[in-house]
Amino acid sequence: MPAQGAPPPFDVVGVGLNATDTLLIVPHFPAYAGKVPFHSEHLSPGGQVASAMVACACLGLRAKYIGSIGDDERGRIQMESLHGTGVNLDHIQLRRNCPNQSAYIIIDRSTGERTVLWRRDDCLRIDPDEITEDQIVCARLLHIDGHDTPAVAHAAAIARRNGIPVTVDVDTIYHGFDRVLPNIDYLVASSEFPPAWTGVNDPFRALEAIQNEYGMRVAAMTLGAHGALARENGVFHYSPAFVVNCTDTTGAGDVFHGAFCYAVLKGMAMRDGLEFCNAMAALNCTALGARGGIAGVEEVRSLMARAERRSHPEFAARAGASR
Repeated sequence: MPAQGAPPPFDVVGVGLNATDTLLIVPHFPAYAGKVPFHSEHLSPGGQVASAMVACACLGLRAKYIGSIGDDERGRIQMESLHGTGVNLDHIQLRRNCPNQSAYIIIDRSTGERTVLWRRDDCLRIDPDEITEDQIVCARLLHIDGHDTPAVAHAAAIARRNGIPVTVDVDTIYHGFDRVLPNIDYLVASSEFPPAWTGVNDPFRALEAIQNEYGMRVAAMTLGAHGALARENGVFHYSPAFVVNCTDTTGAGDVFHGAFCYAVLKGMAMRDGLEFCNAMAALNCTALGARGGIAGVEEVRSLMARAERRSHPEFAARAGASR
């Protein structure tokens, strides 16, 4: 725990998933029960929170990652990938006789879009008592996902007690996630989560419902090729996506979340922050793998200055009308 009055040693700490991916590049995704040859196969490290922390470090933040890693070959690849990134790994939990989380990701070469098949054994589960207060209060911001729900709920509660803002990346409904949401300051979900959680299909009304119920500062969703939508202080902000030569969309959301942590810590206005995050995610799509195209601040600013945008007319019109 930092000395009273001293700044925390880290800007951001992340608690959550890592994974080692097998990427299969195919000319086009096969039809149901079909068959296509694949061009190439690649082992690539990824995972929601681990990749977000690598993105934070690439942006110059002092980042720390807390998660569990298996002791198999995939776990070794994951650990080797994290060494040298600048991310602090002091509280990674190495699990003996346990395979690391893995995913098989089929990438459509014609579009860069991917389909994910994943597995995470129960031996990788993080329990709440494995997350201590000093592991959380060492940072100015906490970033979590939703998978080991009791553990991330515990981490978020520690952060709330200590006045540390919390961002969350969630893409599906997890049992017990209602205990996490009351301690969230910045919800940045997939486009599927808010309608599934609220039962409201309209994305604007779904974000509004979640924010009104749980009182977070920002309720947002990523929209893939259409950018991102966020609600703050009763106003919606829509940011169109950047148009790039897309190689692989794997990890784009994870990198978006790392950039969002950076935007929060730098005090960016919501509109500017979403634009920065979209640019960071777009650059990652120009290379293969979950962390293949993670960029620094100058590269992101350069893309923002020159790239074409892809706007969704309805999102843009409705967000504009909310002001």
